Amino acid sequence: MIFTAAAIVLVTVGIYLVMSMIYRRFRLPVLMPALTATFTVVMILLYFRIPYDTYMIGGKWINQLLGPAVVSLAFPLYKQRHVLSRNLPAILGGTITGLLVGMLSGIFLAELLGFSEVYILSLLPKSITTPVAIQISSNLGGDTSLTSVFVMIAGFTGAIAGPYILKMFGIKDAAGIGIGLGTASHALGTAKALEYGEESVSMSSVAMTVCAIAGSCTAPLVVWMLYSH
Repeated sequence: MIFTAAAIVLVTVGIYLVMSMIYRRFRLPVLMPALTATFTVVMILLYFRIPYDTYMIGGKWINQLLGPAVVSLAFPLYKQRHVLSRNLPAILGGTITGLLVGMLSGIFLAELLGFSEVYILSLLPKSITTPVAIQISSNLGGDTSLTSVFVMIAGFTGAIAGPYILKMFGIKDAAGIGIGLGTASHALGTAKALEYGEESVSMSSVAMTVCAIAGSCTAPLVVWMLYSH
């Protein structure tokens, strides 16, 4: 069991390191390691018909590092606390506006495509970090498995398309970049913001946190206003 777990961890980390080297060489957003490494691991599991439970024997060791990784974001945030205090109204306004736009646009698009209510409720918290999004979806009556998928899609889409959108609109301010990526793409957006500097990743972590808190309060209100009839 220990050998299996160690082998899985080594293979996963090895794949990530290789994909990181490829990303540093070509610097294309679509080649971001989180996406390409995940895709490669999934393809390996499917090709060799390895059950997910078997993979998680070692995968859970990596998963347990997620908490400390998120907590470590507090360090750059502390170093940039003066920027945070100076721009607090803009940060809160931009983050909450982005959160509401993300929720409402998702609902209206889902309605337009004829999705069922379960799908809509599962889609609603897509721009909020996974643990909080799952809890919100569960409380609203959505499918938590679908929510996890939608959160991943939102994260990867924002992290890949975000740099192009920022460039298209000429957004170069570090705080603006961080708020945009953190609001739209939670943890994956924050990982992408790290490439733009310490200020960007600090603002992104703040945006991700604000979205989690505000989303927990606004999601039930949005559903009540739209579906109470």
